[in-house]
Amino acid sequence: MTDPGYVDLFTLAGGVPGRSPEQWARILFEDVAGLGGQFIWRGLLGLRLTASPERVAGWKIADRGDDWIRLEAGSWFLTGHLVVQADDDHVSLATFLRYDRPLAARIWPPMSRKHRKEAPGLLREAYAAPTPAPVP
Repeated sequence: MTDPGYVDLFTLAGGVPGRSPEQWARILFEDVAGLGGQFIWRGLLGLRLTASPERVAGWKIADRGDDWIRLEAGSWFLTGHLVVQADDDHVSLATFLRYDRPLAARIWPPMSRKHRKEAPGLLREAYAAPTPAPVP
């Protein structure tokens, strides 16, 4: 992403051996964030999310490597990327937002306070959750 207006990174020391970045992302965004996440993403941020087995909580899988996955979604006023990096010892969640319209710079900063408060808890809850079967 070029020229992000917002970036953050949260890391939890303590991985789950054998859990892939996609499994982490599915637990984080589908199971833990669940309907509350969907309300924020779709309702408040207007992200265009599409339910599909090839997507994570409606977010497009934009790219991936052996130990990371990048999800992407956009609305009429911002573009978001979520990056989950995971190995046997750590898991990290990074959020990148590009403000595509001036409204985004007014909406996201107040929302980011809640985001920064909740993100560490998402990682802790995902750590404690059972690992789902890999998506075929």
